[in-house]
Amino acid sequence: MAQWQGRSKRKPSGGRIRLARGKRKREIGSERQFTVVGDPRFKHIRTRAGHKKVRVLAHEAVNVLNPKTKKASRATIETVVSNPCNPNYVQRNILTKGATIRTSKGLARITSRPGQDGIINAVLIKE
Repeated sequence: MAQWQGRSKRKPSGGRIRLARGKRKREIGSERQFTVVGDPRFKHIRTRAGHKKVRVLAHEAVNVLNPKTKKASRATIETVVSNPCNPNYVQRNILTKGATIRTSKGLARITSRPGQDGIINAVLIKE
């Protein structure tokens, strides 16, 4: 369900604010779409002012940076190990920024936002 991102009807003190106008279409947020491990699927979205966003709906590869050698290489994603955003995302293999994944190169932490950037980047972490 879309979420309204306008001004709250409550003050910080808890008092009520009587809004002078109704909700606007531009204040509605988009539906949440998760990035999962699987065959590559993308979604192109037109944003405000005609700009474009690419959402990764599913992907099986990741760009992994090795901090010791400062080299980036491609690796395949095996599974999600942990996700501080939501523990349920581990069981569902949902990829978000900050999630720890097991790749063919080792454990890595995702540094990009797959739903916003259209790409999955990660940094190798010590095991």
